[in-house]
Amino acid sequence: QVQPVESGGGSVESGGSLRLSCVARGYTVSGRCSAWFRQAPGKEREGVAQIDSRGSTTYADSVEGRFTISQDNARNTLYLQMNSLKPEDTAMYYCAASAWYSSCSGSPLNSRDYALWGQGTQVTVYS
Repeated sequence: QVQPVESGGGSVESGGSLRLSCVARGYTVSGRCSAWFRQAPGKEREGVAQIDSRGSTTYADSVEGRFTISQDNARNTLYLQMNSLKPEDTAMYYCAASAWYSSCSGSPLNSRDYALWGQGTQVTVYS
């Protein structure tokens, strides 16, 4: 199959940390844009973080300074390190990838830039 596969979600206390992983099954994380989106119940999907083919990153204002997106080409894996978590970070988090060598928009992240989507991993932050 060709799809991102997320893992690492769970429940943490406010102020805690969590690292999400996204294994690129059937494709490579290099040479394309990758991103994390999230969606809470009753809210629209929100772009969280993006990394393009050159390694440039983009973050939503709400997570700037707390979250870090990165990728390990050797492991073909995308990561989202989440620190200083807040209850408002609670959401289903989705990994997404653009077509190979496609460009991607800056902030705000555009979901239409992304062709491949994972099934999501739940993150819950308790106060």
